[in-house]
Amino acid sequence: QVQLVESGGGLVQAGGSLRLSCAASGSIDSINRMAWYRQAPGKQRELVAAITKGGSTNYADSVKGRFTISRDNAKNTVYLQMNSLKPEDLAVYYCNARERDNLLHEWYYWGQGTQVTVSS
Repeated sequence: QVQLVESGGGLVQAGGSLRLSCAASGSIDSINRMAWYRQAPGKQRELVAAITKGGSTNYADSVKGRFTISRDNAKNTVYLQMNSLKPEDLAVYYCNARERDNLLHEWYYWGQGTQVTVSS
């Protein structure tokens, strides 16, 4: 089992910045990827950024060049630095952890979500 606790959401003006944090606990050694998803009102949840255990990252096209995912292994924490925020970035942001065993079975865990509101 993996537990995820997010923090850092809030209200910001367009063009501003926020940093989200996600602290993981539990069976963290089996996590092979951490990611941030978001769900805007009336839309499906979408992948924003991900970082693998090996450090590889990938981003949604809509956030490339503006958002950066990183991690602090000593703190078991993943961050999402969001710069140049736009009104369309308004959403609930969810931290996600993917656990994989030696037989490649996968489990997904979610945080409680944190609201990001961008005013124009």
